[in-house]
Amino acid sequence: MSSEPIPPISSAMPPVEAPHGRLVAMLILTAGTFVVGTGEFAIMGMLPEFAESLRLSASSAGYAITAYAIGVVIGAPLITILGARLSRRELLLLLFLLFAFGNILCVSLSSPSAVMAARFVTGLPHGAIFGISALVAASMAERKKRGQAVGQVLSGIAISTLIGAPLATFTANHASWRVSYLVIGLLGLCIFAGVWFCIPADWPNRKNSPLREIAVMRNVQVMLTLLTAAIGFGGMFGIYTYLTTVLVEVTHVPEWEVMGFMVAWGVAMLSGTNFGAWLADRSINFAALLSLSGSAVAMVMFPFVLHNQFALLVDMLAIAVFVNGLGPALQTRLMDFAGDAQTLAASLNHSAFNIANALGASMGSFLLARHFGYGALGQGGALLSLGGIAVFLFALLLLKRSGQSEVRTDI
Repeated sequence: MSSEPIPPISSAMPPVEAPHGRLVAMLILTAGTFVVGTGEFAIMGMLPEFAESLRLSASSAGYAITAYAIGVVIGAPLITILGARLSRRELLLLLFLLFAFGNILCVSLSSPSAVMAARFVTGLPHGAIFGISALVAASMAERKKRGQAVGQVLSGIAISTLIGAPLATFTANHASWRVSYLVIGLLGLCIFAGVWFCIPADWPNRKNSPLREIAVMRNVQVMLTLLTAAIGFGGMFGIYTYLTTVLVEVTHVPEWEVMGFMVAWGVAMLSGTNFGAWLADRSINFAALLSLSGSAVAMVMFPFVLHNQFALLVDMLAIAVFVNGLGPALQTRLMDFAGDAQTLAASLNHSAFNIANALGASMGSFLLARHFGYGALGQGGALLSLGGIAVFLFALLLLKRSGQSEVRTDI
């Protein structure tokens, strides 16, 4: 190991010191979420080449996305429960090793079913990587800047949609999807090395029990925060899933301009995450409610701007900014209520995020199959945002009735 374990944090102790400085450690963590985010989103852009390579139909190739998402939903709680007695650094090392192994395994297989199984394996460490990375980042920041630390790490997801996924798609189109995912797997090994040398070592709790982690599921505030994420993010995914189709078939944007719209969406995601992190450090509740209400308004406007290229651009940017502003607030709120089960609660947030992905895409498919039109994606998305508001307000009401106060706990 590169450094001696740091003793458990008490409320009087300063932020954890990283062996080579906080900046380097934060860059490693952000790079890690960038690489994992690229691995998740890249397949969407290279699906035609992926399908042709494995001699699959487009619809069958889509199961590669489903397999990964199932891996995320199952892996986040399973891995964190089984790794309850490991330190966060030890767990991060194992997770990035599994991520790299899954990607390299995926490119070495030729059978479509085996590739799907490898995608499932690759998805297993996803949620835990994001959750634990956020916890480690927050432990290195002052209490009043925890939201910004979490936001910086989570910004790797937005940067992956802006840079990583397009580069991976370009590589797939000019070489092969296997080359793209081989590079992603090798980058996973680089992050493994970065974690080994640059992330502070913390004390493992060898006496901890998986049952102690599972106990967080009885915390009403934790579960309602996760439900807010599972519902509140859904509208964005419902629109994003069909955004390219809307741009080409409804707005009649030339295909060569579509990439510009997608880059703008990635910039808006990144901006929203950072603004939401800044706002969460001032008021978590206000940040969450503003994000959800702002996204509801922007989605209501969606059907009215479909035929105007500029108006659609402004509206989609507003949707991406508001929805992604929700992430840091909910992640930080989970830290405040999770008690001794910080790792599981933080990881479950990304399971909820993927449930939102499935919910939004399913909502879109349902509405379009019944010929409501693409404008209905905005109306359905607004309903999901309002559902997120309702759940969050219910959580605040229960908290007020219980007489509890929201106190930022040590992590």
